[in-house]
Amino acid sequence: MINVDEIVALDVHTHVWMSVDASLRGASDRVEHGSEGAQAMARYFRNEVVAATLPEMAAYYRERKMACVAFTVDATSTTGEPPAVTNEEIAALAKEHADVVIPFASVDPYAGKSAVKAARRLVTEHGARGFKFHPNVQAFYPNERAVYPLYEVIEELQVPVVFHTGHTGVGAGVRGGGGVRLKYSNPMFVDDVAVDFPDLPIILAHPSFPWQDEALSVCLHKPTVYIDLSGWSPKYFPPNLIQYANTLLRHKMLFGSDYPVLTPDRWLADFEKTAIRDEVRPLILKENALTLLKLRGDAASTASS
Repeated sequence: MINVDEIVALDVHTHVWMSVDASLRGASDRVEHGSEGAQAMARYFRNEVVAATLPEMAAYYRERKMACVAFTVDATSTTGEPPAVTNEEIAALAKEHADVVIPFASVDPYAGKSAVKAARRLVTEHGARGFKFHPNVQAFYPNERAVYPLYEVIEELQVPVVFHTGHTGVGAGVRGGGGVRLKYSNPMFVDDVAVDFPDLPIILAHPSFPWQDEALSVCLHKPTVYIDLSGWSPKYFPPNLIQYANTLLRHKMLFGSDYPVLTPDRWLADFEKTAIRDEVRPLILKENALTLLKLRGDAASTASS
């Protein structure tokens, strides 16, 4: 289990892109979606994008005295290919590295009843602690009624869901955006989910450009909605995001990097230079996530009040 008093931060947004088996086979392509996609991501984030196995990620975060939430994205219906790493592998390896890794899962929203069954099994049998959806890559609107049975079981299981919101580096600069449509990730579509599933904990991933005001409004209005600050260097955070993070939403903002496309080292270095208040920094870096993920219960709530 994670020793919450020893870690300095909890990164709620990291990607596992390489299986241990592929690494052991000596796979030379340690990047997501082949060379073109990886090169596009590298250009977008101005960073070398190198995939890591979960044990490698665990070692990376352990060295930094951090914990992380780790997941894949299942977009089988839209890409025609299953994820490079299975939910089951992530969950199994997370048990071996439970001092630093919290496993989330991802299911294909177009998989219907099998997705619902998989979601229940991943939590009850494999220990998944939440779910990740990427509406752009999975090509669906979060408020589509066909996906509601999936939310029903997740709400029943009382684990959080993470929705990618706003712009995405996936397909950025590639001809036709690599087929990725930005329209799906307006956070107002998630507002419907928060209304229809009022007990479902929801994380809006990333500063939601070009819909930052919408994301702030949803988070302010719906008590179960949080925002993670991954995928953007903090030096680019818009003033309204900084303002609300310092005030009305100080208990609902979460540290996330988007590793490996953006490292926590870079994110934290830039975070130090932002206008976030000193008393708010520990809430964003750790305390809010501890409360949301129920890692410290009442103690976490007391520490962040």
